[in-house]
Amino acid sequence: MAKRYLVTGGAGFIGSHLVEALIARGDSVVALDDGSTGSTANLAALAGNPALTLVAGSVCDELAVDEAMEGVDGVFHLAAAVGVTRILERKVGSIVTNLRGTEVVLRAAWARGCLPFFLASSSEVYGKLEQVPFRETDDSVLGATSLHRWSYACAKAMDEYLALAYYAERGLPVFIGRFFNVTGPRQSPHYGMVLPRLCQAAREGRPLEVYGDGRQTRCFLHVSDCVRAVLALVAVPTAVGQVVNIGGSEEIAIADLAELVRAELAAAAPVRYVPYAEAYPQGGFEDMRRRVPDTSKLTGLTGWRQSRDLRAIVHECAAQFTQRGAAG
Repeated sequence: MAKRYLVTGGAGFIGSHLVEALIARGDSVVALDDGSTGSTANLAALAGNPALTLVAGSVCDELAVDEAMEGVDGVFHLAAAVGVTRILERKVGSIVTNLRGTEVVLRAAWARGCLPFFLASSSEVYGKLEQVPFRETDDSVLGATSLHRWSYACAKAMDEYLALAYYAERGLPVFIGRFFNVTGPRQSPHYGMVLPRLCQAAREGRPLEVYGDGRQTRCFLHVSDCVRAVLALVAVPTAVGQVVNIGGSEEIAIADLAELVRAELAAAAPVRYVPYAEAYPQGGFEDMRRRVPDTSKLTGLTGWRQSRDLRAIVHECAAQFTQRGAAG
């Protein structure tokens, strides 16, 4: 039976893909977005589709959220201040959006009769934890409060605490997914998103900038696999009240990722190693060396498996920038 959902951050990178997937299966969507990092261009393929209602507004605006939630059957809360660059540049606004926004949307979902609620969290909550792979029950190891880089991790952790409190105390059925380096079509190279940033530089013949020594490692997940995981998770009643990792399985050093991009785009430009102090002149930055998810809980609950490997992800990202160049 077709349902109607609210997707906050619905014009954003992941949000727009989720909106498309919901509508493709026959549901209708209210997409709430303030345009800070999202864009209506991300939803261009759905222009004129009666199943989509696009609302310009902030999740911090109680009236906008309440109106957007009218008549919906569930909520996917993806709106957040994202990207290291943005977090460091807009310190107060980022914290307020990530804390206050989640509070407003949770309260509205509860007031509407305990609507099913998916919260997009982040691998950042693990902080500087060194033991990998990261499991949902692991401790968080965060840096000093003088390093503003960790404010995002703290805010997302508090989002989780608040969502779980609404579940335990008020019966709100919440599902929490911790995203690990989701990438793919429509992801902007801005705000510190590494793969599109490297692909854009290679396409434009500029040096591929790798921060630090490049030996920090990450695992990348294609956005379509992420969306499949989210939709699979919220369909499982036993996942209510659970925190679940959503991420890829292939660990790669960022320097090696840059070389994959160079090879994919046959780029002559070299890799340039940039000290963190130069990459983030605002200060307050500290990196984590490894970020590897254990996704066995997700697989056990839903049967989900990653469908695109790292080379396929890099190939698609590189093709996106090649097409942009040809179009320009």
